Amino acid sequence: MDAAIVQRWIDGWAQGWAAHDAHLIRELYTEGARHRSHPFREPGDPGSYAEWAFSDEQTAEIWFARPRVLGEETAACEWWAISTTTDGKTVTLAGVSLLHFAPDGRVGDQRDYWSELEGSREPPDDWGPIAAHCTGP
Repeated sequence: MDAAIVQRWIDGWAQGWAAHDAHLIRELYTEGARHRSHPFREPGDPGSYAEWAFSDEQTAEIWFARPRVLGEETAACEWWAISTTTDGKTVTLAGVSLLHFAPDGRVGDQRDYWSELEGSREPPDDWGPIAAHCTGP
């Protein structure tokens, strides 16, 4: 897998999440892409998921690490976010996205595994190396 293709996905998600721009997220995926946003959720459309996830978020600070695993058509990317919801609650999210890329460089299948903690906690010093860091509105 070409690292530049994975970096395009990382940059797109970091910028799209920070700006709450579901259109930017949609551009990263093939038509009919499968996205399982949590192990216990049914797969769905990644753009629709982004719209739903952003709907109750006021701001977010997002980090993506450089991929730890690159295969011929796959990558695993860790991410971290401090999210403030529209009701003022702050949570920290930490997870990993397992990605399968189509020949055109967009993602055709994604599975996310993540955890949530109340409050604000930045990534630990040994997390990373950081591939993208964005702060939203």
